[in-house]
Amino acid sequence: MDSFFCRRLLSVFLLVFLLASPAVAQNDVKKTKGISLNTSHKFVPKQAPAKKKSNEKAQIAKRPSVQELKRKVAEQYNVVAAEVPTELQGKLTCRSAYVMDAKTGKVLYDLSADRPGQPASTIKVLTGLIAIESFTGNEMVRTSAYAANMPASKIYLRKGASYQASDLINAVLLASANDASVALAEKLAGSEQAFARLMTKKAEALGAQNTICKSANGLTRPGQQTTARDLATVFNRAMRNPEFAERMSTVKVHTSDGKVLRSHNKALWTVDGAVGGKTGYTAAAGKTYVGKFQRDGQAIVVALLGSASMWDDIATLVEHGFTKQEMIASRHDGDAAGGIQVSQVSPRDSGKEHLDYAMLTLSGQKKKIKM
Repeated sequence: MDSFFCRRLLSVFLLVFLLASPAVAQNDVKKTKGISLNTSHKFVPKQAPAKKKSNEKAQIAKRPSVQELKRKVAEQYNVVAAEVPTELQGKLTCRSAYVMDAKTGKVLYDLSADRPGQPASTIKVLTGLIAIESFTGNEMVRTSAYAANMPASKIYLRKGASYQASDLINAVLLASANDASVALAEKLAGSEQAFARLMTKKAEALGAQNTICKSANGLTRPGQQTTARDLATVFNRAMRNPEFAERMSTVKVHTSDGKVLRSHNKALWTVDGAVGGKTGYTAAAGKTYVGKFQRDGQAIVVALLGSASMWDDIATLVEHGFTKQEMIASRHDGDAAGGIQVSQVSPRDSGKEHLDYAMLTLSGQKKKIKM
């Protein structure tokens, strides 16, 4: 009896187990499928690359600009990089401008400095310099009809009359006399055209690479050109000639025949530190200028072409140039105090070229003398 009961009980348990097993298996399958579906639904295949792309965008946004990189490199090597033209945007009316350190040749400001344009009377810097180097005393210069008929500005030389070369040089550099420029050119080279070729060679000898002269006085001629950089380079080298520098610093002078010549360079009495400069104007060139300024042991050269408000532009560029020099001096002081040695980069006109003054004789031969 007991044995029969036990067998029956066991059979019931087996039956219950068999009936329950498919349900359990089915539930397990459902659970497994649910997990698989849920996992597939939540999986994002390129989650990590998307995050990386976002990081790359952030890094690109943080990258410094080209101008910022230039500034950092310039500071590392103690060189003043060419300025961003927008730095003085709205403050200048000129088409191009260039400010350089007169002692080192470093660029302090550059606004389209290599853009060519008509020089107007600033090119008389070359006329006066060549004449100073060529005449040894008070030689007399006879005026041709061609020279006497030059348009103003002029000192009204008379056809066939003779004048002292020294007076004519002052008339060129101070009073910007077109007639005196041509008279000197014809005396030295036989014709204005031949003298203009000599001027071009002289400019090249002084470091100007983009200056072509077609006249002795800067009156507009096809093919004639210079740049703000060239003007600054030529004038800076010319000012190493003591006689040229002395004449350029003169506000008023009397000629041997009693005439009074006054400088057109208003900066001499209106801008602090002005030591010499040359103005110019033609309709094609606009207002042009090149000049040197000194303050507290520092010196800069400022050149501009195509200005509408020249004296305002000059004042702005001069202040900007000396401000840049103060920044350089401050960095020098900081480096010295910290015991940091800064590498030097040689400027374009460096080393021995700054010790020599190039002279180009009428025969076309270069001669250098120590200054």
